Amino acid sequence: MPTINRRVTARIEGDFVVFIIGMRVNKPWKLHKWLPVFMAMPPMVAELEKDPESGFLAAEQFINPLKPVLVQYWRSFEALEKYARDRDSKHWPAWQQFNKRVASNGDVGIGHETYKVAAGQYECIYNNMPPAGLGKAAARLDVGETNASAAERMGVTQ
Repeated sequence: MPTINRRVTARIEGDFVVFIIGMRVNKPWKLHKWLPVFMAMPPMVAELEKDPESGFLAAEQFINPLKPVLVQYWRSFEALEKYARDRDSKHWPAWQQFNKRVASNGDVGIGHETYKVAAGQYECIYNNMPPAGLGKAAARLDVGETNASAAERMGVTQ
C-alpha cells in the first residue's frame, strides 16, 4: 500500500472489537511444536479477507522473533465468536491441532485479549505511512482544525 504523506485519522461507524492474539515460543529448539502454531494464522486471515460478510475488518501483524502478535479489528464480538466456533472455518482445525499437539506442555504459549470499543471512544493518527491499524479497518479522514488533537478526536473538551 502506498504511503500517505499527510496526517490522517480513522473513523468507524458504531461499536467495534479489537482482538489481540499472540504466541510465545518457550522452547525454540522444538520447531515442530511452535512452527505449526505460527503458520496457522495467515490462512485464517486470508480466509477472512475473502469474506466481507464475516465481520472481520482488518489485521495488523507485529513480528518479534519469539513473540509474534496479530491485532484484528472486527465489526462485533458476535462476528468474532461465530468465526472462532465455526467448524467449517480454518480456525477450528487449527485450534484442535494446537490442543492435541501442544495443549499445556509449555513448549509454546498462546494468548488473546478482546476489547469492545464503543462508538467514538477511541482516537488514532497516522502520518507518512501506509494505512495501518484502525486506519486499515476504517475510513481515513484528513486531520484538520477540528480534529488536530487527541482530545478533539476523542470528543473531549478541555
